[in-house]
Amino acid sequence: MPDHPLSTRPAQVALRKGAVARLAPVLPLLTELGERFAAAGHELALVGGPVRDAFLGRTSPDLDFTTDARPDDILAVAKGWSDAHWELGRDFGTIGLRKGPRMLEITTYRADTYDRASRKPEVMFGDSIEGDLVRRDFTVNAMAIRLPSLEFVDVHGGLEDLAGRRLRTPAPPEESFADDPLRMMRAARFVAQLGFTVESGVRAAMAERAGTLEMVSAERVRDEFGKLLLAADPRAGLTLLVETGLADVFLPELPALRLEIDEHHRHKDVYHHSLTVLEQAIALEGAPDGPPESVPGPDLVLRLAALLHDIGKPATRRFEPGGGVSFHHHEVVGAKLAAKRLTAMRYDKDTARQVARLVELHLRFHGYGGGQWTDSAVRRYVADAGPLLSRLHRLTRSDCTTRNVRKAAQLSASYDDLERRIDRLAAEEELGKVRPELDGHEIAQALGIKPGPVLGEAYDHLLSVRLDEGPIGKDAARERLLVWWATRAH
Repeated sequence: MPDHPLSTRPAQVALRKGAVARLAPVLPLLTELGERFAAAGHELALVGGPVRDAFLGRTSPDLDFTTDARPDDILAVAKGWSDAHWELGRDFGTIGLRKGPRMLEITTYRADTYDRASRKPEVMFGDSIEGDLVRRDFTVNAMAIRLPSLEFVDVHGGLEDLAGRRLRTPAPPEESFADDPLRMMRAARFVAQLGFTVESGVRAAMAERAGTLEMVSAERVRDEFGKLLLAADPRAGLTLLVETGLADVFLPELPALRLEIDEHHRHKDVYHHSLTVLEQAIALEGAPDGPPESVPGPDLVLRLAALLHDIGKPATRRFEPGGGVSFHHHEVVGAKLAAKRLTAMRYDKDTARQVARLVELHLRFHGYGGGQWTDSAVRRYVADAGPLLSRLHRLTRSDCTTRNVRKAAQLSASYDDLERRIDRLAAEEELGKVRPELDGHEIAQALGIKPGPVLGEAYDHLLSVRLDEGPIGKDAARERLLVWWATRAH
């Protein structure tokens, strides 16, 4: 391999020094394991993500190795050394090991070929590390460290690309993405996680082969998308997904937000607005170890809601007389679209439900105006948000992307006022635990009825009284119940 350009050598030297320091805590383990494989006549190398992360100064939670040893040979070498092992990946040449607190995966050199219609790999074991590295997704993941010699193996220029923050594929990108279309999603994830840029040929191949993502399972796509969304800079990755057409395959509602700007520019670019709301919501997340009310980040529900909060706009856009544009009830339409899309992406029911509810509620604050809401309206705002209130606070504040400084300050002050009123009422009435002042048993006793739909109606009526009037005591609540019962058509 030719020498790296002088322009990147200082960066590479720094990366090498950082990698040595980062790997220092596990060097004894690496050396010991490498010596065991060498004594058995086998090669072993640390490979992929752990090597890349060491050069980036990041700690990789797991250790991945590649070897010429077959699975039975791996188990024989590890016998008496590892604390535990598992063989779930044995058919693909992978044996998992645990040594103390460390999790290790050791995989036989691979030379897989794929049925490019079904995406099922025909597992073929290889005989060289060079053949194994060329089948990996990106050059920055195709670097290895031979053990126990600690010889650095970089046949595809991964270190140079790492120094330049570039994503290239060891094989031609068209072939790499044909082998596994999910690699295109992974490219966008690395852009978001690591601040990389994709090489022009890689980007062109992503756009050309975007449609092949359809053959990848929804669960695999969801997992890659989730990692991207929880990354440090999801906007960069999302932009790549939209611009290459990949988002059209699994999240078409996102590129659909690129509404044409009317000639008088009387409404915002909804797509860029949504990305900005996402960034602002991320900035309002709490520390990872913070209390629940701080919404510790990264928070998947908040980020999904921020990204999708306006997806109902394309379906509800109307051009009004005089040149105006309206999106009436886009929050209701958007909530349904969000739930449907997240279900299709195989998100769990709770996540889909919570995101849809936040989308539905994200405009509620805008009726607050100058603070004219009654205490009843504030109670209902809190009750409707329920456990999502802290996320709703952050989503609502993030939804202000106006460049009008005065308007932004007014909106912020209004929401400050609303939060103060919520805090005051919460202190006085325990808003988070609002319930009717008569429980189900007491309601049934007062009306002489049995559990069933009618009891549910009575309960809802008393809850509405509680929200409208605040605490009024059991006697008054019973009176309201009896008045309602007397006027209700039996």
